[in-house]
Amino acid sequence: MAKNLTIRHLEAKRVTPADGKNYFFGYFDKNHWDSGQQRLLVHRADFTGRQVRFGDIAEVGILENGQFTKIGETRAWCWQQGAMLQWFDDDHVIYNDFENNGFISRIVDLKTGAERKLCRAIYCLSPDRKYALSLDFARLDRERPGYGYPGVWTEILEHGWPDNDGIWLVDIEKNSAELVISIGQIVRDFNREGMDQSTSWFNHILISPDSKRFGFFHRWRKFGPWGPGVRSHVTHMFTANLDGSDIYPLNLEDMSSHYAWISPTQIINYSNRFKDGWQYHLFTDKSSKVETLGEKYFDDDGHCTFSPDHKWMLTDSYPDPVDSCRALYLYNIEKDIAYEIGRFYADPSYDGPARCDLHPSFSADGKTICFDSIHEGFRGVYNVDLREFLAAEGN
Repeated sequence: MAKNLTIRHLEAKRVTPADGKNYFFGYFDKNHWDSGQQRLLVHRADFTGRQVRFGDIAEVGILENGQFTKIGETRAWCWQQGAMLQWFDDDHVIYNDFENNGFISRIVDLKTGAERKLCRAIYCLSPDRKYALSLDFARLDRERPGYGYPGVWTEILEHGWPDNDGIWLVDIEKNSAELVISIGQIVRDFNREGMDQSTSWFNHILISPDSKRFGFFHRWRKFGPWGPGVRSHVTHMFTANLDGSDIYPLNLEDMSSHYAWISPTQIINYSNRFKDGWQYHLFTDKSSKVETLGEKYFDDDGHCTFSPDHKWMLTDSYPDPVDSCRALYLYNIEKDIAYEIGRFYADPSYDGPARCDLHPSFSADGKTICFDSIHEGFRGVYNVDLREFLAAEGN
């Protein structure tokens, strides 16, 4: 948990209806709002508190002035990252779905309702909207339930580190996909003891702001020392060009967790480094330069992003074992001051893949925070207005 914080709790307003449904957006690395910051993308589900099963349906839609307008339905979703629902532009949205025994993505025209299908489910979009990156969501679901999609089995899942699966580059205009980095390639080129005797997978792919490079995690199973039969995993973090060339090992020191690109060359990542342990680290791509942020405040993992002006780091926490509350934090990088701006109860029964992380993100102008929470007994989406807080801080 964080320490030495200034407590300044701000009002969190629920923006989704209290209609017996469960609303959420998903991961913190995507933008909730359209460019005018009036419309929010959300998922809506009839149930909560358990893992998603194959065949479970979530609605995807737009929230405006407290009203939900349905766009479509999906059978390719999870609680942590949803259906990768996001704005393609102000007139189109994109999300993943299941069709004809496989995972695809749909681009929907909000004005006409016309739909275009892409050949693969996407993990992330390039900011210029020319490309997407994809991976095997069935492998991801098996190894990290709550992040992939259940219900699909292929023979390739029997292979621990295949050469014919990995990260795929999707050309959106051509609707074609090319394997650019295979799991087998990474296992051979960056091998570590026991890696080739285990199962590997890729996760957390994110393209840089200039659409030229991307980050990704290579994870593999490790057994012990937590007891016989207990599984854990190790993470190596890499960057590469969109075509899979010029792979750079950004962090090979045991573990990387949540991260975000904050410029075309810099990544903020909560990670474990031999020098200073678990900290928020600021990496410079293709460089050995690594800085530590907020070392005297944060000693626990969180979903970290920067404000548009790069003055503030926004992050959160996992539940405090004392009161089962998740905290929301703002860290003023220039002044080296950290604030707890909210605490939200998380029912302990919503555990593992069914948990509700806050996954906070800034609006495009940096004046609003949006996050998911279950502190009212159902999943909802909440906004925090930062304008008075920022004015008091001289921003």
